[in-house]
Amino acid sequence: MLQLDLFPTYGLADSVASTTFQDNMKLPLHRWYRYTAGFSGAWVGEMLEKWKREGRSRVLDPFAGSGTVLVESMLHGVDASGIESHPYVYNIAAAKLQWDDFDAEELAGGCLEVLRKAKLKEISRTEYPALITKCFPPDTLKKLEALKVSCREVEDDKLRNIVWFIITSILRSASPVGTAQWQYIQPNKTKAKVLDPFAAYESKLAEMLEDIQKLKGRFGASSSAVILKEDARNIVSVPEKWADMVITSPPYANNYDYADAMRLEMLFWDDINGWKDLVDKVGVNLIRACTQHVSALKDSVGYMSSELLAPIRDEIEEKYFLLKDERSKHGGKKNYHTMVAAYFYDMAQVFWSLERVTSDNCTMCFVVGDSAPYGIHIPVDEWLGKLAQAAGFNDYSFEKLRDRNTKWKNRKHRVPLKEGRLWINK
Repeated sequence: MLQLDLFPTYGLADSVASTTFQDNMKLPLHRWYRYTAGFSGAWVGEMLEKWKREGRSRVLDPFAGSGTVLVESMLHGVDASGIESHPYVYNIAAAKLQWDDFDAEELAGGCLEVLRKAKLKEISRTEYPALITKCFPPDTLKKLEALKVSCREVEDDKLRNIVWFIITSILRSASPVGTAQWQYIQPNKTKAKVLDPFAAYESKLAEMLEDIQKLKGRFGASSSAVILKEDARNIVSVPEKWADMVITSPPYANNYDYADAMRLEMLFWDDINGWKDLVDKVGVNLIRACTQHVSALKDSVGYMSSELLAPIRDEIEEKYFLLKDERSKHGGKKNYHTMVAAYFYDMAQVFWSLERVTSDNCTMCFVVGDSAPYGIHIPVDEWLGKLAQAAGFNDYSFEKLRDRNTKWKNRKHRVPLKEGRLWINK
């Protein structure tokens, strides 16, 4: 039996590891789903305890992801609200937050009954999207389809959500191709360790039951944690001046497509049919941090004339035209210039939205990293700080934790980058 320290002392307050999800794979609840874009739950717990001693009691995460801040708030007796616009990531966080709703024995019985029914299913479906057939051999796909059909037959909403979560969390481990968590799919690559879907389902359930049994009854503090399927650019369900803490990590302006990151899962559950569905159902709701999200803008410069970008207009215009000129020298001709403009326009809206829902003594911590598309450096922390001040926040400072892009092999540019915490005070 794996022994878990519920509150491990990592000393993460100034640690490089606090900006990564790495340590979460040792922590109960967090380890249920590897969310590469996340950050350390142990560090969040340390911050919540520190801020509680200062009299703070309500935390907001406008980019909630898989629910790291929300889970920690439940464990530390802090009220929390999370905003997440990606429908699948929202569902993952929502399922994790149900951990305290079930008796372990009851949950085990319900989930194992789904598995029993799946093993008896006769699956006749043979037509699937091309990406699905590239990722899963026929026998594996039959077992996964049987689990999916059995999941849809569950009448209880909460139990069905948990079963959906279990199946979603094992999809990539059941594939023999390059499907590491949250990477783009690489059908031409293979991996050595591949799990049988039924065995993976049972193993994931056992892991979850172990955590629930360890945590159940250990936390008596009254607190609530809710995840809201909303857009951080327009937070409508959080009351004015509600949050006195904000801990979050927005998408980095590094051309990673968060919509595409879960294409495999959405295709498997028949929620999208192709690229257009992905854009229409997911991409439109996300901060525009990649060129795929701005392809329709082409050379539009409308955002830079907005008052929202007034604090950084001269600087962003300079970078915009440098990127536009550099674009013509590259075969891919990526629209980094319009992506940068759209990204900071979107983030300016986020700060104005946060100004409404944060208290007069609120402290915010944004885990961020800068970027250098086509080798042209974008000072993300500085520009975000200035946009926050323009939205009504008092001051900002950046705490560097680590260097990025220092291993030059296979890199497209050699501009040193950094990652750290942007602290913003009301």
